[in-house]
Amino acid sequence: MTSSFRKLEESERHRGPVVSVRHATFSAPDGSTFEREIVRHPGAVVVVPVETSEGAARALLVRQYRAAIDGELLELPAGKRDVAGEDPAATAERELVEEVGVRAGRVTKLAEFYNSPGFTDEHSILYLAEDLSPCANDAQGIEEEHMTVVAVDLDRVPELIASGEISDAKTIIGLCLAREALNR
Repeated sequence: MTSSFRKLEESERHRGPVVSVRHATFSAPDGSTFEREIVRHPGAVVVVPVETSEGAARALLVRQYRAAIDGELLELPAGKRDVAGEDPAATAERELVEEVGVRAGRVTKLAEFYNSPGFTDEHSILYLAEDLSPCANDAQGIEEEHMTVVAVDLDRVPELIASGEISDAKTIIGLCLAREALNR
């Protein structure tokens, strides 16, 4: 599909340590113009670490405080792609060590998605991590220092989503795709 929308200009309004906020002007197919604020983000990885025991599969999630909602979420380990030139799979492996304290023997890409394209270009790459082995975690930042690891049976995922206990979009996407991949 070819779009006849066109960006005319874009300028930076704010630059922070993680994101920048840009103001842009666009032309529409009918010739009118419109403006949008856009949050530029370096991208992220999301990891579904799965351990299997006696035929049952469990995902290792983290419960952590999120300042934007002033509350805790139960979510998959994830992190920014903020190391220049780092392969996304290596970023995923680094995040596993930092947040969960495990290393993966096998990491498989499941999907890529835009987190919220109505206002940000944040793009996430989702991995399934298997053959886990424990290691010392390497918490980065105050939130990670206080997060806890929670093992969740993959069979319970639909129930946890329906009840609202899992409400984070990347976690819902990741757990559903991991369940599908492991049931093939």
